[in-house]
Amino acid sequence: MNANAEFYAVTRAARRVLVIDPGMLGDAVHLLPALHDLRRQYPQAELHTVSSPVGAQVLELAGCVDHQWVLEQASERRSLVDQLRVLRALRRQQFDVSINFGDNERNLIYAGLIGARHRLGRWPGRQHWWLRWCIEHWVHVDDLASPAFEQRRRILAGAGIPLGTVRFDLAIPAAAVVRAAAAVPNHAVHFSINASSPLKEWPLEHWVTVARELLAADPALCLVATGSASPREQERLERFTAEVRHPRLIVLPAGPTVADLAAVLQRCCLHVGADSGVIHLAAALGTRVLALFREYTDAAAWMPESPPHRVLSAPCRCVNQAQAPCAAQGRAECLAGIAPGLVLENIRGMICSRET
Repeated sequence: MNANAEFYAVTRAARRVLVIDPGMLGDAVHLLPALHDLRRQYPQAELHTVSSPVGAQVLELAGCVDHQWVLEQASERRSLVDQLRVLRALRRQQFDVSINFGDNERNLIYAGLIGARHRLGRWPGRQHWWLRWCIEHWVHVDDLASPAFEQRRRILAGAGIPLGTVRFDLAIPAAAVVRAAAAVPNHAVHFSINASSPLKEWPLEHWVTVARELLAADPALCLVATGSASPREQERLERFTAEVRHPRLIVLPAGPTVADLAAVLQRCCLHVGADSGVIHLAAALGTRVLALFREYTDAAAWMPESPPHRVLSAPCRCVNQAQAPCAAQGRAECLAGIAPGLVLENIRGMICSRET
C-alpha cells in the first residue's frame, strides 16, 4: 500500500504539480512546510493548489505557490456548479502530479476527477472500491501524535521526496503592518476566545475573569481581542467586551483578513486562544502561544509544540460519542474545569519583556 522511492524518481521532471488541500486556517498553516519541500524538489514545475478562501490568504503570504484554485468549503455557500467549473478547468491543465495530504473523501474524489498522471495520497484507513480509481500511490502515516505539518512531510518522505528544513516563511504586507501599528500597541496580549465549535471554547466567564485580573494587575498591559465575522462569534465577543469594560481592551473589527490578523499577532508578545486556526498562525509567526484544548482523538497533532508554547488540556467525555453530552447546552464542561487561576499563572509566566 505504501508508495516507494520510485514515485519521486519517476516524477521529478514534472512540469505541473497540484496539491489538493482546501482546508481552513490551521490546515493551511500546517501545509506550508510540505509546500516548501515540493518547491525545492520540483524547482522547474508550476506548483498549484486547491485551496479554501481563507487557506488561499495564508498561501498568498507564503508566496510558494504559482497558482491557487479556490473552492468554497462552507456548505451554505458551496455551489455544485462552481465546484464542477473549477474541476473541469483543473482537468484541462493535465497535471503530471497531484498530492492529497488529507483523507477527506470529497478531496480524494477530486483527485480522481482531475486525473493527474501520477497521484499520491495519504491512506485513509478504510477500504472503498473507488479509492484505487482516485489515487494509485498511497502512504500510511501511523504516528497521529506528531505535528500535523510533520505528518504531511512524512507523506512526501514515504514517496521518496527529500525533505529540507521546516519552513513557514510568512511575509506580511507592509500595508497590514502599518494598520496593525496604528491599532495595537507593541507587546500586547492577544485573546482569541472563539473557535469553530462551542465545544472547543473556554467558558466566557473564565475569559472575563482572566482579562479583568490581568488589566487590574498591570497598568502597562493591553489586551487585543479578535473574532471572525460569524454572528455567533461576534455575539460572544460583544458580551466579553461589555463585561470586561476596560479602556486597555482593544477589540478589532470583525473578520480581519489573514494578513491583518498576522500583523496584529506579530506585534503581540503572547497569544492566548481556544483550539482554532489562530494558534497555528501565531506559532508560525514566532509569537508564543498558550492554547486551551479538550483531549479528542488526534488533538496532539494540533497542539503547538512546547517549548516555547504551552497547552492546558482537559479530558473530554464527549469524544467519539454519537450524542455528545455537552452538545445540547453548547458548553464544554471539560474545558470549564481549567481554572482561571491556572491560566493566569501561565500567562504571567509567559509574558515577554515589553522593552523595545
